[in-house]
Amino acid sequence: MEEEITLGGGCFWCTEAVYLRIPGVLSVKSGYAGGSVKSPTYKQICTGTTGHAEVIQVKFDTNKVSLQEILSIFWKAHDPTTLNRQGNDVGTQYRSVIFYKDEVQKKIAEDSRKDAAVSFTSPIVTEISPLPEFYIAEDYHQDYFRLNPGNPYCNYVIPPKLDKLGLKL
Repeated sequence: MEEEITLGGGCFWCTEAVYLRIPGVLSVKSGYAGGSVKSPTYKQICTGTTGHAEVIQVKFDTNKVSLQEILSIFWKAHDPTTLNRQGNDVGTQYRSVIFYKDEVQKKIAEDSRKDAAVSFTSPIVTEISPLPEFYIAEDYHQDYFRLNPGNPYCNYVIPPKLDKLGLKL
């Protein structure tokens, strides 16, 4: 069975690179959600004034990986205790967020957050909200890390995430 969840954990290039390496993940789309502007562009998102977060939509095969496992990776792949910030990326567009599709996903996300909280010394600030409209990001943002191997930002930020999670480059 296929399921989909929308996650924001900072830069979508970074979270996308993580989830594309998870067995059972069928696809990952980078995009924007949670703001007030219809069909926003990356340039608009970067201003931090649209209210959107950089997010990924993860489609996965529940026979191979559960939503609980997807969320367990989410908590480890970024710092859910920093408000509107991941490393040097600062602004509401980099907030930690889980956008759920239904009450079952909401309950699993809330339980997952409680379970993850014991691993952090600071409180988790991750927003858990119903999925608003998702806008797919421009083509050049899709599969960004693989298609842009020389990007210094990616080379500085993504390999340590993958190492931390025990994933191959």
